[in-house]
Amino acid sequence: MDDQNKNLLLATSLSFLVLLGWMLMFPPEPIEELSPEQTKEQVTQEDTQTGTGLSTPVQVDTNQSRQKINTSADAPRVPIETSRLSGSLSLRGGKIDSLKLLDYFETQEQNSKNIELFQYENENYYAVYGWSSRDRENVPNPNTVWNLAKGKSLTPNTPVTLQWTSPKGVIFEREMSIDEDFLFTIKQRVFNQSNATIDLAAYGILARHSAPETIGFYILHEGIVGYDDGELVELSYDDITDQKYDDRERANLEIYEITENGWIGFTDKYWMSTLVGEPQSKFKMASKYNGTNDIYQADIRHPLQSIGSGQSAEVKTYLFAGAKEVNTIKTYQNEADFTDFIDTVDWGWFFFLTKPIFSLLDYCNKLVGNMGWAIILLTLVVKTVLLPLAYKSYVSMSKLKQLQPEMEKIKKRAGDDRMKLQQEMMALYKKEKVNPAAGCLPILLQIPIFFSLYKVLFVTIEVRHAPFIGWITDLSAPDPSSILNLFGLLPFSPPSPESFLVIFSIGVYPILMGITMWLQQKLNPAPTDKTQQMIFAWMPWIFMFLLGQFSSGLVIYWVANNIITFAQQYFIMASQGVKPDIFGNILSSFKKEGASKEN
Repeated sequence: MDDQNKNLLLATSLSFLVLLGWMLMFPPEPIEELSPEQTKEQVTQEDTQTGTGLSTPVQVDTNQSRQKINTSADAPRVPIETSRLSGSLSLRGGKIDSLKLLDYFETQEQNSKNIELFQYENENYYAVYGWSSRDRENVPNPNTVWNLAKGKSLTPNTPVTLQWTSPKGVIFEREMSIDEDFLFTIKQRVFNQSNATIDLAAYGILARHSAPETIGFYILHEGIVGYDDGELVELSYDDITDQKYDDRERANLEIYEITENGWIGFTDKYWMSTLVGEPQSKFKMASKYNGTNDIYQADIRHPLQSIGSGQSAEVKTYLFAGAKEVNTIKTYQNEADFTDFIDTVDWGWFFFLTKPIFSLLDYCNKLVGNMGWAIILLTLVVKTVLLPLAYKSYVSMSKLKQLQPEMEKIKKRAGDDRMKLQQEMMALYKKEKVNPAAGCLPILLQIPIFFSLYKVLFVTIEVRHAPFIGWITDLSAPDPSSILNLFGLLPFSPPSPESFLVIFSIGVYPILMGITMWLQQKLNPAPTDKTQQMIFAWMPWIFMFLLGQFSSGLVIYWVANNIITFAQQYFIMASQGVKPDIFGNILSSFKKEGASKEN
């Protein structure tokens, strides 16, 4: 086997092994199922920490939760209404515990339900705010019923103000406002009209009762995500439970000191809730797990303040609760100064590729108005950028073809002397300025781009339920057509994703990918080595089955990439005086296959 064949075999084998390993490590995404949460605990406050200047996070009062299981449902509620959100908050504790995303649905079926981020009926996921103090009777707690002092419903144009007065005359106010997207602004105020100084520390908490169902992919982070003065914090639900146990708080706890910028919250694949501290301010954040009641928490803890008689104080915190739309998140990062807020999206280790790839894909989508065509346009842009490298590669391959007669002469002269053969081959390559490994470079560069695009299509909500043309209604899902029922002509449904037959249930685009990959091979004559012939013959069809259950957007990218690569290679080789005999190579390959069967 000559050096050219060795290099081509190495490149194709490497590509196959990488994709096979990727498929085994990161199998196709299972159907998302929402499991009902049944834990219904209430949250109450604990004493203020001494010596730290910050409030202790709230703890669970099991006696209180036994007395009243569903306290939010029977309390007065304040509607939350925007063009993108619908929900309500409870005047018992002032909890934001009901949020429905009006632009997003569980499935693409006609009567599908909206995505519900918070559901107060289950009381399993909510945001709650308050104050900690040694004087617990003179601060509101999560069971305090607040008065609605201002406003009737929370809308972008009408904030609401909750108010409660303690037995000693300390007035607490909580003003809540919301923008047109997913950002709440929470202002907590206190007016000390008592005769004594009171020490208070404000807090904000996101509580999640029991861990939700997760996809469980290594490629996707689900759990707590935070930003600690320049360092990204990512904790899975198992990581949270493995934190060091704190005896005082009776929970597994990690505290982060923030000196300038910080945010923390829970992230799912497409949705998140995040507490954001006032930029350029000092506070603490905490990730916490209370094993007794199976509660996960993300906290923001503001410094302790001494408020004298007749004095007042205010603390502002932000809450993002909604869909992880990249451009919306980027707007908050730029306009509200939420540092690196874009990293709430899991860009992965190849962030230096995934971020620009998404930006380019998003730009293309705005140009053409369809995410499927945007993927094809992105492919064209990528292939154009790599064209200089591809040109050198295909020119080198063309020169190798022109050198075939001379290489055959060297093989005859060298005979069985492998050392002499290698020396004369290298001398020929050097003389003609040909790099036999040049054909591998475009393939090797395509691997990280392919993986990065796979990551982008998997984690970004912009691709979720995005249609292309025809039967492709969700580019983040596999091609729904199936060869097993002749693409809908036969009167039965293809195998479900749980069936082992699904690997054979390939659709139109995976088949097109296999065909275009096979045609691309036919630009060159079949290798003379029998082992290499077999690998090349099977590779397009193995890839077709391997990628058959990947997202249709990714397979469409591969089809477009194959077609553009075919055109580039054909015209570049023709410009170098090497005219590819496609039909002759196809007939030759069939003859060789027939001859091998006869033998």
